[in-house]
Amino acid sequence: MKIGIIGGGSWGTTLAQALTDNNNEVLIRDINADFVKKINETHLHPFFDKPIPESIKATTDLDEIANYSDYLVLCVPTKFMRGVLKELYSATKGQKTLINVSKGIEPDTSYLVSQIVEQEMKEKVKDYVVLSGPSHAEELIDRKFTCLVSASKNSEAAKKVQLIFSNDKYIRVYTSDDVVGVETGGAIKNAIAVVSGIATGLGLGENARAALITRGIRETIKVVEILGGKTETAYGLSGIGDLIVTASSMNSRNFQAGLRIGKGEDYGHVLETSAQTVEGVRTIEAAHTIAKKYNTELPLIDLAYEVLFEGREIKEALSSLLNRDLKQEI
Repeated sequence: MKIGIIGGGSWGTTLAQALTDNNNEVLIRDINADFVKKINETHLHPFFDKPIPESIKATTDLDEIANYSDYLVLCVPTKFMRGVLKELYSATKGQKTLINVSKGIEPDTSYLVSQIVEQEMKEKVKDYVVLSGPSHAEELIDRKFTCLVSASKNSEAAKKVQLIFSNDKYIRVYTSDDVVGVETGGAIKNAIAVVSGIATGLGLGENARAALITRGIRETIKVVEILGGKTETAYGLSGIGDLIVTASSMNSRNFQAGLRIGKGEDYGHVLETSAQTVEGVRTIEAAHTIAKKYNTELPLIDLAYEVLFEGREIKEALSSLLNRDLKQEI
């Protein structure tokens, strides 16, 4: 079948290869003309410089991708998601099944991608599915084993996406009906990954990183529950699974950004010079807003917000974290 992918960066092009391996025809749309040229003319991944199937085609034309298929994969940073959806709404003819693979929360509104889609695409959405889980593009491009979760309010749509992406070689997809839980887990883990990277950059060691990740699970669960997701979802692939791989790996752009901040770089410079979008910083801002709105504490995320957005000195923030009242673990 034909599948369109909006966003031809590291993840979008990697998913294009996976879909092609599963005997689908894939067209990628990206605004970066150099990416498009590289895919079409040299058949190389625009980030990893690795060969990709020659059948994968790319375009800069939104109108072309909008009506290429009834299935469109959304693979753009949340910073640009609303604007892209506004354009897509005008260009789209008929209803589409939208498959979101982006992981973030819109800071100004605290909206998940599913909520932005509901606002901007309205009646042009046949079904909405989120595909998420512990998955580094650097590994999937080499066809290393990966598990994902396909979540939709329509169980048949979730199963359809499960079948589209699964194969018997290196991708296994599970289904869920908890769109909110899956999207929230995928977003909050990016925030915790930044914190984990900062701790590593400060030289706090693996003991501290393990503690931060574990407490980060608690904060992930809190936000999932606040936004109406299921607690058990946070314990699954899109929660703990994604957090483990993102908060402890140099393949994680969010961990790397935190690492540089922890070593003393200005966070604005880190964001400007990162090759890929660092969703975790925007998610820290969004999650902090959510915590204030619902009068709850997210100690790691709140302190990260103070460091990044209010100029609080990192070591002082760490000291305040260690000097919180002692309490039972659970």
